Amino acid sequence: MIRIVLVDDQEMVRTGLRTLAENDGDITVVAEAGTGRSGLSAVRQFFPDVVLMDVRMPDMDGLKATEQIVADESLHQVRILILSTFDEDEHVFEAIRIGAAGYLLKDVTPADLRNAIRTIAAGDSLLSPSITRKVMQSVAATRPVRTDPRVWEVLTEREREVLIQIGRGLSNEEIASSLFISPATARTYVSRLLAKLNVRDRAQLVVLAYESGLVTPGG
Repeated sequence: MIRIVLVDDQEMVRTGLRTLAENDGDITVVAEAGTGRSGLSAVRQFFPDVVLMDVRMPDMDGLKATEQIVADESLHQVRILILSTFDEDEHVFEAIRIGAAGYLLKDVTPADLRNAIRTIAAGDSLLSPSITRKVMQSVAATRPVRTDPRVWEVLTEREREVLIQIGRGLSNEEIASSLFISPATARTYVSRLLAKLNVRDRAQLVVLAYESGLVTPGG
């Protein structure tokens, strides 16, 4: 059973999300909260697998709550899925930078919501949908390139090629096909990138690929 905490300042939104999430019987909501601060308290009390986190909330916003959850070593197993609207693109980008595993638009379909929760709970990042790439590209277009020396100092040329494919939103299977390697080898490269670059997950590899200029909007 996947245990989740819902954090959103609108009660009707939380009620709808609970109904949709619990529909198939393998996901259960263990707590709800209407502010970032109370959400943080709920996470520390219930130790959920996944947190569905709104961005704009009173008392403490979702970004600050996400940052504190990620920084708390006792909550290292908690995965955060940001709930977003299109006008919050910049906030979503920052949330992924500080440790969120992915994001969903609030008009997500019921099936996509449940699949997203399962994906995050399994330890993966939610970066497959094309809308994610569009958001990353639109935000990256407004941000200056900040070259990270690690990309050039510690990565091999092949590892940089894999990082580029990750930045473009490709899955391990798609990376394998693009670079003519096996899916198992692609997974090995991803794990190696996470270790070498000391980042939390695949979502942050995407951010790094854009910020280092390896991937450019539309490129």
